[in-house]
Amino acid sequence: MAENEGGTSGFGWFLAGLGIGTLIGVLYAPKAGKETREDIVNGALEAKEKAAELVEQGKQKANEYVETGKQYVEQSKQKAADLVEEGRRQAKESIDKGREYYDKGRTQWTQYVEKGKGLVNEQQAKVGAAVEAGKEAYVNTTTETPA
Repeated sequence: MAENEGGTSGFGWFLAGLGIGTLIGVLYAPKAGKETREDIVNGALEAKEKAAELVEQGKQKANEYVETGKQYVEQSKQKAADLVEEGRRQAKESIDKGREYYDKGRTQWTQYVEKGKGLVNEQQAKVGAAVEAGKEAYVNTTTETPA
């Protein structure tokens, strides 16, 4: 803020100095009234032209700053969009990987359950066969007569 005040104040002092210099030059110049008035008019016109030139330079500089600011905003928007897109991509990858692991675990679990069922059925068959063999042996020992 101090920079802006210094720039504005400096421009004001410049114009004041230009006016005072012109006035002193006119007062001490050995010229006729008409020539003096022409010099005053010419000095005022030069000061006006210089002021207009400085204003134009200020406008150009301001436009440059605005354009630079717009470029920064656009670059920032693009970078933010890229980061959001990268975040989405990584989230999708993580979700897909999680689904893959879930499906793999579920498949393995199903395989283990089926294998377990097979082992249980096999053991049931063996136990059933053992029971049948035991019954048959019992029947054979009870039906045979001792001699």
